[in-house]
Amino acid sequence: MKKGILISCRTASKRLPNKAVLPINKKPSIFYLFENLNNSIYKDNLILCTTNLPSDDVLVDLAKEKSIKIFRGSSEDKLKRWDDCCDEFEIDFFINVDGDDLFFDFELADEILENYFEYDFVDGHGLYIDVYGIKSEYLKEVVNSKTTNNTEYVRNFLTQRNSKNILDLKTVVDKKYFKQKIRMTLDYEDDLLFFNNVITNVNKLTYDNILEYIKKNPEVSSLNYYLDEKWKENQKKEFNL
Repeated sequence: MKKGILISCRTASKRLPNKAVLPINKKPSIFYLFENLNNSIYKDNLILCTTNLPSDDVLVDLAKEKSIKIFRGSSEDKLKRWDDCCDEFEIDFFINVDGDDLFFDFELADEILENYFEYDFVDGHGLYIDVYGIKSEYLKEVVNSKTTNNTEYVRNFLTQRNSKNILDLKTVVDKKYFKQKIRMTLDYEDDLLFFNNVITNVNKLTYDNILEYIKKNPEVSSLNYYLDEKWKENQKKEFNL
């Protein structure tokens, strides 16, 4: 079984345009995610999964700088983009990492890929980051049965199938991944303040070091945590949740 990590990213963000290339401590923000995931034991199958739009050429160039594989596909249909990527790279099971989750823990990626690859869908919704593990043959069933190309919010499609082979990641994962009053997603200007602060002050950007720093300096989380409710409301409106 071939396993991989798909980094889903595009520049067409409505709330914070070009957020993946915004500088943090003199580096494009997405470089921190690339560098983190390059510690994974599956780094040889680490793939930037972006769109065919010319505006995403810049992401391709950044991925090349870090020797990350690249796939370009549908700009509207995220599920189809993943499916086509799995076909091209012959991936049997993968996890998705969103490009705005800069502090995604590579150890969590490895845990899912090592231990839970027999599941059709590993549902990591509601953790610090919404991570999903997906069997490619299950994804293809979903893609072939869906009736819309608007699949940006993927979870609804992946949980509506009649599969009993779905794992709720919260039942098995370490509680350090359970979301508390810390927001680790880059969507707004004040999220950028949060990431700037942490990246400037944490010497080695491991997940545990980041959490320890924030817990010792609770004022850091107040820089952007107030945005979480706003973000949730926008998600509900945008995806009819």
